[in-house]
Parts: sequence; C-alpha cells; structure tokens
Amino acid sequence: MNKLTGKRVLVTRPKAQAAALIDRLTALGAEPVIFPTIEISALKDTSLIDQAINQLSAYQWVIFTSVNGVSAFWQRLTALGKGSNAFAGIQVAAIGPATAQALMEKGVQPSFVPDEYVAEALLPGLGEVRGQRVLLPCAEIARKALVEALQNHGALPEEIAIYHTLPSQPDLQALAELEKGVDIATFTSSSTVQNFFALLDGRAFELLKGVVIACIGPITAETAQKLGLTVDIVPKDYTVDGLVEALLKANLR
Repeated sequence: MNKLTGKRVLVTRPKAQAAALIDRLTALGAEPVIFPTIEISALKDTSLIDQAINQLSAYQWVIFTSVNGVSAFWQRLTALGKGSNAFAGIQVAAIGPATAQALMEKGVQPSFVPDEYVAEALLPGLGEVRGQRVLLPCAEIARKALVEALQNHGALPEEIAIYHTLPSQPDLQALAELEKGVDIATFTSSSTVQNFFALLDGRAFELLKGVVIACIGPITAETAQKLGLTVDIVPKDYTVDGLVEALLKANLR
C-alpha cells in the first residue's frame, strides 16, 4: 500500500507520450484516468527548418527543449537523407533528461544538460556565446525567455518552429471517465492545462473541485495558477518520475 493506491489520477499528456506515466501510476495501484488534452503535430511548411538542417554546420549550438522537438527535427533530418553525423563539430544542449535520452537514442550525445530543467538554466553551461549562431527547433508557440537571454549575452539565436500543439478531441468514453471524478489531476506542460480549460469550457473548475493539482514544473504551475487553479504539488525534479515521487510524498487529501 502507498498513498496512490486506489487513487484516480487524471493524465492529460498526449497519447503518444503518456505510457510512462500511466505505467508508473498503474504499478503503484493508482487508476489512471486518461484524458489527453493536446496532440502534437509537425508543421506542414518545413522550408525554414529544412534550410537550417542543410546549413547545420553554420551553427555553433543546437538547443533542444523537448522530446517533441527532437522527434520533429529527426523527421526532417531523415527526409533530407541525413543522420546524426550531421551534428559533427556542433555542440548540442538538451533541457531535461527525457530530451537528452531522446537525443542519445538518435546517436547524439548532448554536450550539456542543465541541472534545472527550464530554459533559463541552460545559459551558464553554454560558456561564451557572443557572436555564436544558436539554432532552437521549437513549438510554434514557445516561451521567449531563452531567446531573449541568448540575445542579451550577444548570441545570435534562430528560433524555428517545427511542430505545434493542438487541442485534442477526447472521445465520449474518456469524458465519461473524467465525469466520474478524480482524486488527482496531473499537468505536464502549460498546453495541457490551457487546453483542458479550452476543451471543457466552463466545466473545468467543476470537474477539478476538491482535486489535488500536480504540475510537472514551475512554468506549468504558473499557467495553472493564472487560470485560477490552486497548485498543490510541484516536484523538485521536473520529470514524470519526479512528479510521481512528489505524489507519493505528498499529504494527499
């Protein structure tokens, strides 16, 4: 027995990325309630990223901020007949262990992974970046904090959107499960929170009344708070494993 045994836990991650969280929760005796609020889709216009890939050697750094960014980038890399050797002589940074692992699985060893898994924590580990070209493959709507920080240090960041997050369309069965009630709601990105509210319109607060709100990191938590939620849990380690560990240690109501 543990604190999650018998708890109904809302999972809002996209289906393709939810397996690890669902498996952890199930192994701990929790009952995952799967209600994906976003879908990840590659952008149709790939001209800008294709141009960047074909000129990859012109960059000193490539920074990946998510697993989605790695996946979408490799789709284009493969389509252009290239592989991991395209990164020869280029330094690569990754935000978070999952992003780093995704790169290693593609044959690229990140030069730097910050201890804190937010964009702002990257800068100290990049060294002197003045005058250096930095490629940031990212979501269509991405935070500007890293770009601004790089610019302030004299770097030449080039942010190129390669995927976007779209509101998911959960089926009626998923909605019915959610309506039965949950004990804990997990949100793993700002988009998962925003689209939960978008999908459920005025019912979001009703469905989350009395529910423990757990966010994977401070940025997601800030988004949830701005939407009017009281965030109960934010792990010190901004990963799925960190989120589950924080749930196990929390005083769950």
